[in-house]
Amino acid sequence: MRFLFIGDVVSKIGRQMIFDNLEKIKDKYNIDFVIANGENAAHGRGISVNTYNSLINMGVDAITLGNHFNSCNQSNNFYVNATKLIRPLNIHPSATGLGTRVFDFNNISFRITNILGRVFINALNPQNPFDVLDELLTKCEEKIHIIDFHGEATGEKMAFAWNFDGKVSAVLGTHTHVQTMDNRILPNGTAYISDVGMTGPYDGIIGAKKEEIIFKTRTGLPAKFDVEMGRGQLNAVVLEIDDKTGKALSIKRIYISPDYSEGI
Repeated sequence: MRFLFIGDVVSKIGRQMIFDNLEKIKDKYNIDFVIANGENAAHGRGISVNTYNSLINMGVDAITLGNHFNSCNQSNNFYVNATKLIRPLNIHPSATGLGTRVFDFNNISFRITNILGRVFINALNPQNPFDVLDELLTKCEEKIHIIDFHGEATGEKMAFAWNFDGKVSAVLGTHTHVQTMDNRILPNGTAYISDVGMTGPYDGIIGAKKEEIIFKTRTGLPAKFDVEMGRGQLNAVVLEIDDKTGKALSIKRIYISPDYSEGI
């Protein structure tokens, strides 16, 4: 199977980039299933009913989240009824929604799991991601299993991927909004990248207005991070996974921006 995983979708600009480019990418790479991280899809923070439906209507088949999974304060019914939405698995069990889901394509069942890192993540008090996935794997029968590891620290993501190499099909990093160039297949068949990158504003800083990020970084004082406007970018990876073994065969980066594009 061939999967497209789209990095953190930020605001209307990110959604527009998917609208403009998704069908072209799907056609070029013969994509079977599309996953997107949508935790910043609504105005740069959280996901709403409208933005969820918008992404699904554009052709996204599953949406993962992260530390802002409920920043829009959606009702519990939303997380119950949104059957293509996956919130972090390793947060408190009282949280509404599911942290792992099984999907089907052409009689092939596969699992997608959302994991939240702990290093520099101050929200949600996540449980130990290693222990939580260990427990989940004792209950899983699916050969194909894709992990969205939403975390700040590259080292934590790498340690997680190496620990589960051969036990899952892919560990794809999200959250930092900057695409890394370390995409590879680990020795036992797990695809890895430290961060898929961001699909959203191109001229801001990680999607936010430059002036506000500079002010906070320079002074240490609080600042409101409004979404940058203007031009957009799209970051993603294409995964090819063996249907029978669940091993990754390839992982290719896609980067689309006004100044430079790769993999399209």
